[in-house]
Amino acid sequence: MLPDLLLGELRMYSLSHTIRKFNRFELKYLVPIQAAEEFKQALWAYLVPDDHGNSSGRYRISSLYYDGPDFRFYWEKVDGIKFRRKLRIRRYAYESAEPLAADTPVFVEIKQRLNRITQKRRVRLPYGEALRLCNERQIPEHTRRDAAVVDEITSMLWQYDLRPVSVVSYVRQALVGTEYDIGLRVTFDTDLSYLADHLGLDERTGNLLLFPPDWAVVEIKANERVPYWLTELVAVHNLHLVRVSKYCRSIELAYDL
Repeated sequence: MLPDLLLGELRMYSLSHTIRKFNRFELKYLVPIQAAEEFKQALWAYLVPDDHGNSSGRYRISSLYYDGPDFRFYWEKVDGIKFRRKLRIRRYAYESAEPLAADTPVFVEIKQRLNRITQKRRVRLPYGEALRLCNERQIPEHTRRDAAVVDEITSMLWQYDLRPVSVVSYVRQALVGTEYDIGLRVTFDTDLSYLADHLGLDERTGNLLLFPPDWAVVEIKANERVPYWLTELVAVHNLHLVRVSKYCRSIELAYDL
């Protein structure tokens, strides 16, 4: 048996290669936890746990978001700009994860929206190097394969005078499609909290609630189309689409926008 720490490293390596760059549709719902649980139970007949998490597909996500002095990325989302981007440092923490350190692997990620399509580009770096890149504009050593992403991140940092503005953390349970629904992913986010000062992924004090504790954010993500059986389940469970952004919610609460 491989040690838990090594298993975690292998999962992170797999994750960085399988979703280094991808396009997909995202549908979001804000629902009471009880309703989310009932919807989740109906999904077990079609989906399986994401093997990047524990046996039930659960892990923690923490994201350090960057924006400019004018909160450009926030307002582009609020105003519904069809082409928009944002920048974040993101950590996936598993049950066996060690405390965050300078050499802990994280992702520096550009999330881009083009009409209804979500695109992501990311580079995997040690946490210390990710901070030096985003906070001090120091270019890390990187492979030729990552050069375009690093160049785009650097350009965004300088162009928009980006700085850390909030940290968003939550527990995610992810279910994924089998060979019949490749690329399909349904996630359930709970324990949603944010920080607006002492910004770093290692902070664990002073977290504030992003949403009421008895609510969950449910997301459906698909590469091309949402299967018919899933649209039927959404209707049966009376889920309604919402325009919800964890990042924007954190900014509204932290800066009273």
